[in-house]
Amino acid sequence: MRVLVIGSGGREHTLVWSLLQSDQVREVICAPGNAGIAEMAECVDIAVSDFDGIAEYALETGVELVVVGPDDPLAAGITDVLESHGLRVFGPNKAAAEIEGSKVFMKHLLRKYEIPTAAYETFDDVDTALAYVRQQALPIVIKADGLAAGKGVIIAQTMSEAEQTLQDMMIDGKFGASGSRIVIEEFMQGQEMSILAFVDGETVRACVPAQDHKPIFDGDRGPNTGGMGTYSPLPHISDSIVEEAIRTIIEPTAKAMVAEGRPFKGILFAGLMITPQGKPKVVEFNARFGDPETQVVLPRLKTDLLSVFNAVVDGTLEQVELEWDQEAAVCVIIAAEGYPNTPRKGDVITGLEAAAQHALVFHAGTKRNGEGQVVTNGGRVLGIVGRGGDVRAAQQAAYKAVQAVSFQGMQYRKDIAEKSLNGVVIG
Repeated sequence: MRVLVIGSGGREHTLVWSLLQSDQVREVICAPGNAGIAEMAECVDIAVSDFDGIAEYALETGVELVVVGPDDPLAAGITDVLESHGLRVFGPNKAAAEIEGSKVFMKHLLRKYEIPTAAYETFDDVDTALAYVRQQALPIVIKADGLAAGKGVIIAQTMSEAEQTLQDMMIDGKFGASGSRIVIEEFMQGQEMSILAFVDGETVRACVPAQDHKPIFDGDRGPNTGGMGTYSPLPHISDSIVEEAIRTIIEPTAKAMVAEGRPFKGILFAGLMITPQGKPKVVEFNARFGDPETQVVLPRLKTDLLSVFNAVVDGTLEQVELEWDQEAAVCVIIAAEGYPNTPRKGDVITGLEAAAQHALVFHAGTKRNGEGQVVTNGGRVLGIVGRGGDVRAAQQAAYKAVQAVSFQGMQYRKDIAEKSLNGVVIG
């Protein structure tokens, strides 16, 4: 098949790489892609927001499947537009993608169907929100309702920080229309866990779990980011907890979406918190592959990825069983100077070939300059994925490769996967 992947980040580079492992794939094209993707697939300069342009290109060039990577086009209805042109699309339609596009919708859905999540209230008036937050225990979590590039969640440690966050979101418009409504929810302690699941209505095929590291600095300090690193498997979280999460959260959510007349077809991403009591609760849902979770999950997938995509699109997922490699994977994100606020761009990156001797190198924010050099072009620049027989070996491979890379102001966390290596098992 001829497959078109939409997007330009590390997730999309991983998708392209994974699809190219398939014997069923003739060609992969990416729109718009990045410098790393361009080394293994044709990249076409079409913006992810140009739905008609994507449809026209796909029809003219005989694309047989479109795989949508980012959240914004899904929330805006790219699947509906492409399907109206007769194209086959992997990714939920606009109604189903609202599970990520609106945190208010998502929280109300979980409450209605009694799916475990943090206690919360929603607000569209800043004075009412201020009155409520002043009565709550700290820390408190404040979330913009809409999409905000992974940065619309603030964990306020003090009341003044909470009040400033409400001012930023609801009055100053820091996240535009996304912050006009907000969710205020209780802060949950525990270990985070991410589970990606292929869904074609009520049928769920869950992937192996991963754990992300959101804060910018070691020890989970500093502002939240889109994710500074991931690893899989999670030796410190028992299989029984993973199975409980699938049984009590992911499968009921898929059924709830069908009951709401919004059947979900695509990849459903569950961001979970494992409480100190060993109970999984929902932090968030995404309507697409996570980034950087995809970078450690797909390299472990033994089942042909294209066959899974086709099963979801065709509604035959119940006929598919996923097989997984026992090898561990650890992804370390290398970010640009200034990330997550105002990242520098245009810095020349060296050492990519040397890094690739030790690990998979997935590009995120990169491009080639006029002289053909690979340069930084975004906040999260590279995802370096080490693999090994266990998490420690994969971690060592990843950091060995990271040491080979160099560009001005590069920053990365040095403690990715450490939480799993203390020998304490939850559940």
